[in-house]
Amino acid sequence: MNFVSRTRMGWAGLVLAAALTGCANQPQQLYGWGHYQDSLYTYFKGENLNEQQQIDLLQADLQQMQGKGKACPPGLHAQLGLLYARQGKEDEVAREFATEKQLYPESAAYMDFLLRKQQQQVAKK
Repeated sequence: MNFVSRTRMGWAGLVLAAALTGCANQPQQLYGWGHYQDSLYTYFKGENLNEQQQIDLLQADLQQMQGKGKACPPGLHAQLGLLYARQGKEDEVAREFATEKQLYPESAAYMDFLLRKQQQQVAKK
């Protein structure tokens, strides 16, 4: 083999490697995010999307995540609990905070704090 044909083979190998690299699979995301980030942004910005619409979106996302075998992201159940708190649904608040604690034990102190605050507000009524 002469120098020119080795160079062509080298370039062909380089082009082939670049093409195959572009076809590689993207890494799978750890969590299924759905509408969670948008809902959180809306919640803190105070936009007009009502609580029930946000709850419906997040519940639909949870069902979709379960169907695809994806884990729900940290904070999603806490967000649902806060939305239920705005609606005065104490049982749902407690259920969502307990679920968040079970899935993410590192959130236990914060979930307990939020639950105490919710119970104090209910007691004032």
